[in-house]
Amino acid sequence: MENDTVAEIDFEKNGGVVPVVTQEYKTGRLLMVAYMNREAFEETVASGHACYFSRSRNRLWRKGEESGNYQTVREIRVDCDADTILLAVEQHGDGAACHEGYESCFFRVLDGGKWRIVESRKVDPAKYGANYGHHQKPGA
Repeated sequence: MENDTVAEIDFEKNGGVVPVVTQEYKTGRLLMVAYMNREAFEETVASGHACYFSRSRNRLWRKGEESGNYQTVREIRVDCDADTILLAVEQHGDGAACHEGYESCFFRVLDGGKWRIVESRKVDPAKYGANYGHHQKPGA
């Protein structure tokens, strides 16, 4: 990858990471929002598979490394301020981008002052083991 490409992204603005909006390539459906550092971005470009930076684990998070729900990257865009990335991906595996087993992390809608689940789960996340998904932060 050309160094100019990665150098154009402002990783320093937000402490070394940038937000990544991930959408399904064919439908445009919003799947998730995560973060990338420089290393995750470079790996994503080189491998063609989504790699994020997990702030809770403080390490690279290769999407699907535990569940098999990996993402093939079809397009990468950067916003006008060069501080947010948009990934258009093909979601594989069980079709769940969300660690709670839903296609999208945005499966709840505010309805009458309460959050209501409006989608069906693709898979029970217990399938992937007891340590799957987000880990509690120290002191939580």
